[in-house]
Amino acid sequence: MKIGIIGSGNIGTALVHHLTRLGHEVKIANSRGPETLQEIAAETGATAVTAEQAASAEDLVIITIPEKAIPELPISVLSASKAVIVDTGNYYPTRDGNLEDIAAGTPDSTWVASVIGHPVVKAFNNIFAASLAEKGTPAGTQDRIALSVAGDDESQKQVVMQLIDDIGFDAIDGGQLSESWRQEPGTPAYCHDLDKAALKAALESADLSKRAENRAAADEQARAFF
Repeated sequence: MKIGIIGSGNIGTALVHHLTRLGHEVKIANSRGPETLQEIAAETGATAVTAEQAASAEDLVIITIPEKAIPELPISVLSASKAVIVDTGNYYPTRDGNLEDIAAGTPDSTWVASVIGHPVVKAFNNIFAASLAEKGTPAGTQDRIALSVAGDDESQKQVVMQLIDDIGFDAIDGGQLSESWRQEPGTPAYCHDLDKAALKAALESADLSKRAENRAAADEQARAFF
């Protein structure tokens, strides 16, 4: 597939290594410009490009940046895209500031979709970056780590779920995008390296009435990293 990755942080870096290793044609971009990505391009065979060029990828675009930076994306390119667009983001108020719609109850990725004017699939957000980079295993491995995938288009979700399997993880259907709050920061499904059965149970046990409480607790824990 022809894939664009916007964001070169820990998740973006892990994904570009996995996807190039699988033979996909990957373009990677960040906010600082392609000249800052020459090392990872040399390591992986990916092409360092501008955000506009990554957003123009034909098959898949992965957005892996802080929520506060979403409005700075090439919106006109993304809104017109025919590709599957994946959002890996998590809203942390300490880092991202006050995003009123999310604070009022809109799931993180529903908000992202509204900003870019294009449907998104929520994935790769409920795993530690180090686990994503290092803990993939072959299909059928006991206790294989699972990732949840939420979105409104079943065919698009299947594309992402297959990709997750290809890079070494089980994928489970996390429901509609409106249900993606179940895999947001502070929930039982978030960053616990769960297998498929445990992740399904964690998603089901999430309590919407505790969403603000969960977010605040996760934000407090993350303060040292922002």
